[in-house]
Amino acid sequence: MGFAEIFVATHDEALKRAAALERGADVAGSAVRIEGITDFEVEQLGDLAGQAVHASGADYELAPVDVTSDSLLGVPEAMVRALAELLTYQSEGDGNVLDDVAEAWASQEDMPFGAAESRGYVQQLAALASDVEKIDRAGLYVWSIS
Repeated sequence: MGFAEIFVATHDEALKRAAALERGADVAGSAVRIEGITDFEVEQLGDLAGQAVHASGADYELAPVDVTSDSLLGVPEAMVRALAELLTYQSEGDGNVLDDVAEAWASQEDMPFGAAESRGYVQQLAALASDVEKIDRAGLYVWSIS
């Protein structure tokens, strides 16, 4: 099975990174690479994050970015916000929203990792999502290959 790489970039930077990944080149810069998943599992995470922060029903479907790469997808703003909110969202009760989302994501069908590894990935992705607003004209992107 392939992998998904999630990263923050401007549109032009994302296209350059995608081209390098498609060539199999080493790519510098901050990214979260998750072996054994595709863009579908990233969309599942978006749905779970949206439910956790009470933003269900928004569009969490990844969208093609450019005709030059079928593997490069943009993360919708609603998903970026939901992921970023996992870092600070206060729920009623004693539960940790980020932990709950990570556990739910790990329990999805055919996930190649358990809850502990999932928590690390969700933490990293939430941090990336919170970085999007700090960079002018940046977005969150997913490059995946199956």
